[in-house]
Amino acid sequence: MTKGPNSPFEIPPDMLAFTEKSFDQARTAFEKMMGMAQTTIASVEGQQKAAQAGARDISSKAMEFAERNVADAFTYAQKLVQAKDPQALLQLHTEFVQTQIKTLTEQAKVLGEKATSAAKSSITPKG
Repeated sequence: MTKGPNSPFEIPPDMLAFTEKSFDQARTAFEKMMGMAQTTIASVEGQQKAAQAGARDISSKAMEFAERNVADAFTYAQKLVQAKDPQALLQLHTEFVQTQIKTLTEQAKVLGEKATSAAKSSITPKG
């Protein structure tokens, strides 16, 4: 990557490759989480009232997570623009990837728990 008129520093190719790989890993984890949420929602939608309430809860939670993740990504991008040197850029990126992996893992756990709860409530006889 060459140093341009708007670039305060040059980013080494290996750092750029590392950054791209880390972004790809975070994106893949997010896509898997969203796929799991969509699969869970689709499987629960056909159930009775309790399952429908569960599906709405899962859908709402998935949307909440998606909004949070997008907001976090914009905050991260804003911080990247303000990075003063390659070390700061790498530090920001490392922190973001670590936080995203932890966040996505927690979100997948919550969605899994909600799906399990919805499935149990849809097969539990009432009365």
